[in-house]
This record gives sequence, structure tokens and C-alpha cells, in this order.
Amino acid sequence: MKKFRVVHYINQFYAGIGGEEFADYKPEIRDGFVGPGMALTGAFGDKAEIVSTIVCGDSYFNENLEEAKKTILDMVRSVNPDIFIAGPAFNAGRYGVACGTICETVQKELNIPVITGMFEENPGAEMFKDKMLIVATRDSAAGMRAAVPTMANLALKLLNKEPIGASIEEGYLPNGTRVNFFDKERGSRRAVDMLLNKMAGKPFTTEYPMPDFDRVEPSPAVKDIKSVTVALVTSGGIVPKGNPDRIESSSASKFGEYDITGVNDLTADTYETAHGGYDPVYANADADRVLPVDVMRDFEREGIIGKLYNKFYTTVGNGTSTKNSKAFAADFAQRLKNDNVQAVILTST
Repeated sequence: MKKFRVVHYINQFYAGIGGEEFADYKPEIRDGFVGPGMALTGAFGDKAEIVSTIVCGDSYFNENLEEAKKTILDMVRSVNPDIFIAGPAFNAGRYGVACGTICETVQKELNIPVITGMFEENPGAEMFKDKMLIVATRDSAAGMRAAVPTMANLALKLLNKEPIGASIEEGYLPNGTRVNFFDKERGSRRAVDMLLNKMAGKPFTTEYPMPDFDRVEPSPAVKDIKSVTVALVTSGGIVPKGNPDRIESSSASKFGEYDITGVNDLTADTYETAHGGYDPVYANADADRVLPVDVMRDFEREGIIGKLYNKFYTTVGNGTSTKNSKAFAADFAQRLKNDNVQAVILTST
């Protein structure tokens, strides 16, 4: 029995090359499976095999998009696979965007089926869930064992041109497609059953899940702004010239802490933006437009505020996951509290 030919795409971390320090790794193709490809191979059994694995660093892919797409597309074309699989990326933002982007490119240019896997909050999931099948995963590689069989099963269904069931049945992220079907019970009965189960504290599954948004109670107003220390925090990506901590332009995995003791103005020679989600020209010309250190210094001199905190915190909001954003805030908020900062001004783009 002839096996289906699979090409698998992974990043530098899952290839065992290294972490963030190797994120600029250029695309390369290897024979057979690598890293998580071993689990996929086991899930395929004798029905499919990974003939090649393509490895590419997350930063390289996202910062050299057209070149990376062309190079990887040529690699895939040279192997002539039956299907292209990327990831799973879990909640790794840049990895997820790369998986979605290269899957879309392969699907469009080579007309072969594709599949990937991500956590629902991965920015790549929102960008690509209506363009391909994205298996719903947990937020970390701890969910690899559960994700791989689902990916393999869906891949085989695509290869065999079998009908794909609803997302809740097959394990992929809802993609907005609605299909009519006949249920065993009519809607009114199902609704009443759900209501009774809810009232009785029994488990039930809604047929129309709603998004779950955080409800954050606002803090009390500052009573006397003239006597407090005020800090600046931004998701606009303002960093010292050269971006010393290499904060990513999209799907940030880190934030920066920078000292502004004695700094009265963020000049074009000393500061810039690392943000990849808006036109950087005006922010690079005068970073105070995003992080208003100059105005805050005026307020400080005029006694409008007590003083400006001597550090600012910065990251990039573009595509950054909710999980990472919460972790960043919890970290620097504690630092601000430890330094007795009583107020924070948050700026964006």
C-alpha cells in the first residue's frame, strides 16, 4: 500500500536547534521526521509518512516574509508532497503566524491540502482559522500528545477526501462555516434540557458559546496627582535605538525596562519603535508621540504631578497573546508597586 507523502514545517525550537537566540535561523530542509514529527509518524501508522521536514526560525520567517515564503515554497515543491502540515504552534505567537502564513501560501500556490494546530488565543488562529483547518490545542507543548492524533486524523480525512464533521466533533477551531443538519431533539427541548441542567448544577454544553472577556474593576481615582509618582507604560514598542532587547515586532514574547533618569526628550537619535503594526515614521522621528516623556517632564517641573518614575516599561501589542500580555503586566506591575509608584499612564499606538 502506497503511503501518502507529508512535508512537516517546524520552528528552530522544536527542531532542537535552540530558543530565542536562534530565532533568525534560515530555512532548511531535512529528510524524514524531526522532533514532533516522530509523534505524527506514529499517529499516521502505515497510511502516511513524513518525507521531509522544513525548519525555519520564527524571527527569520516573520522579518523576511517574502523571501522565506519563496524559499520554503520551493522546498515543498521539490518534494512533491500530498499534504503540508505545520506545527502545532500552541500559544507561540510568531510560530503560529508563521504556520498560518506558510500553510496559506502552500495551499494557494501548490493546491495541496494543509493543516496546522494552535491554541485559540494564538494570534495566528484568529488570522487564519477561516482559511484552513486549525486543530485546537492547549497553550503549551504539554498538549502535544492530545493534538497530534487529531491533526493526523484530520490530515488523513483531507487526503482521502472524506467529509469533515463539525468543529466540536473533529477538534478544529470553529471557522464560521455553518451547515444545516437534523438533530434527534428539536431546539426547544434541547434548550429546556440545558436550562434544567444549569439550574441543577449539572454539566451541559451550550450550542452557542459566547466569547469570555475579562471584567476588570477600575481602581479608585488618584486623590492628589500633585504628590504621586507617575510611570509610563506602553504597548507602542518604544525602545532605545537599536532595540537592545530585541523585542519582536509582532507577537512579543518579552517586554523591556529602560531607565530614563535625566532624559527630557526622546529624540530620533536615541529612541525608536519596534512595533510592526503601524507606520513607524512618525514614532521614529519623535518617540514622545507614543511615550510622552517630554510632556511628563513639563508636568513634573510645573508641579502638575509629583514626579515621573525613572523607568518605563514597553512591549509590542501587535499580535501579542492575551496570556503573554497578562504575564508582562503582572511582572512590571509588581515592580512598580515595590517602588511605590501610585499611578500609571498606559499609551498605545
